[in-house]
Amino acid sequence: MIDLKFLRENPDIVKQNIKNKFQDKKIQLVDEVITLDAQSRNVKTEADQLRAKRNVISKQIGALMGQGKKEEAEELKKEVALDSEKLTVLEVKEAELNEKVTKIMMVIPNIIDPTVPIGKDDTENVEVEKFGDPFVPDFEIPYHADIMEKFDGIDLDAARKVAGNGFYYLMGDIARLHSAVISYARDFMIDRGFTYCIPPFMIRSDVVTGVMSFAEMDAMMYKIEGEDLYLIGTSEHSMIGKFIDTILQEDKLPQTLTSYSPCFRKEKGAHGLEERGVYRIHQFEKQEMIVVCKPEDSKMWFDKLWKDTVDLFRTLDIPVRTLECCSGDLADLKVKSIDVEAWSPRQKKYFEVGSCSNLGDAQARRLKIRVNGEKGKYFAHTLNNTVVAPPRMLIAFLENNLNEDGTVRIPKALRPYMGGKEIIE
Repeated sequence: MIDLKFLRENPDIVKQNIKNKFQDKKIQLVDEVITLDAQSRNVKTEADQLRAKRNVISKQIGALMGQGKKEEAEELKKEVALDSEKLTVLEVKEAELNEKVTKIMMVIPNIIDPTVPIGKDDTENVEVEKFGDPFVPDFEIPYHADIMEKFDGIDLDAARKVAGNGFYYLMGDIARLHSAVISYARDFMIDRGFTYCIPPFMIRSDVVTGVMSFAEMDAMMYKIEGEDLYLIGTSEHSMIGKFIDTILQEDKLPQTLTSYSPCFRKEKGAHGLEERGVYRIHQFEKQEMIVVCKPEDSKMWFDKLWKDTVDLFRTLDIPVRTLECCSGDLADLKVKSIDVEAWSPRQKKYFEVGSCSNLGDAQARRLKIRVNGEKGKYFAHTLNNTVVAPPRMLIAFLENNLNEDGTVRIPKALRPYMGGKEIIE
C-alpha cells in the first residue's frame, strides 16, 4: 500500500505506474481516493472544530456554575448536547470515508522500481545472468517422477486416494534427500548470519491482508472453516507477521530471519505434463528468508538475498539463471523481483525454483511495522526470498546429478546430511 500523502500530491505518477502494470481499470481509483480523502479531511476538520468548541463551552459552563448562573449554564449545556449529536454523526461519517479510502488503497499497486522492465506478463521477463554451464548428457533423462519411482521414492497413487491430486508420498532415499536439502539450506543461511526460525503455520486474516494482495490471497490461501485462520502459503507470511504493530529500534535493524515451514497453496489452473509429479502441488516444504531493514538498505539486501540462493544451488552442481520480473508480472505489493531458475537438462530449458522480492514499505505500512530512528518514526522496508523449496528443487537436483547407469551423485556439500553417501542407487 502506497503512502496516501504521496498519492494525493503525485496522482499522475501513481496513474502512470498503474499503466506500466497494465491495470488501466484501476486508474479511476486514484481520483476516487482523492475525492474521498478530501471529504474525509473536511469532515475531520468540522469534527475537530466541534470538539474545540465543546472544550471552550465546557469551561464556560464551569465558570457560570461557580458564579451561580445556573440558567445560563443550562442553555450552554443544551448547545453542547446538540453539538455532541452532530459530532457523533461526523465521527461515523469520517470512519466510513476512511474505510472506503483504505479499501481502495489496498488495491492500488505499489510504485515499482525505475529499473523494472515494462512488460505485460511473465513472457516478457528479462534474463539477467547465468551461473554454471547448462549441460545435456548423451543419455536420455526420464521425467522426474519416473526417476523417483525407480528408487521406490514416490507414491502418487496412494496420495491421490488419501488427499486427492496435488499431493505425494516421498519414500526412502528420495524422502531423505528432500530432508537433507532442507537441513543443508538451513545451515547454509545460519552460516551467513541469519537467525533460524520455525514460525506458526497458520495466520489470522489481518496478517494475510497485510502481506499480500487480495488477488494473491484468493489464488493461494486455504482458509480454516469457522475460524479466523489461514494455512500459510509460505513462511514469509508469518515471519513478516511477527513484527505486526511493532516499533523497532533503528539500532536493532536489520532483522534477518531464515525459516522452515510446510506451505499450502491452491495452485489454481495447473495443467500439462510439467505440472504433474511434484512440480506444482498443494503441499510442499520450504526454507525461506526475510529481511526487515531501513529503506536506504533495501536495495543492498535485495541483491544479497538472490545471490544466496544462486550460491546454494551452485554448491549442489545445479546451473541457474536469474530473471528480472517485468512490471506486469509483479504482484501489486512488490517494488522489484528476481526469479531464480534452475537448468533442466531433460527439458533443455530453465524453470523457476525461487523468487526474491523487495516490497519497499508496502507490507510495513499495512502491518504497522515502524522504526524509531534518530529523525523520528518511519516505516521499515521488507524483503523475502526462497532459499530452497523441495520437492520442486529435487527435480533440478535429480536431473543434473543423474548418472547414465541410473544412480544419482550426491555433491560433497550434501553428503554429511545423507549419512556420508556419495551416490543413491
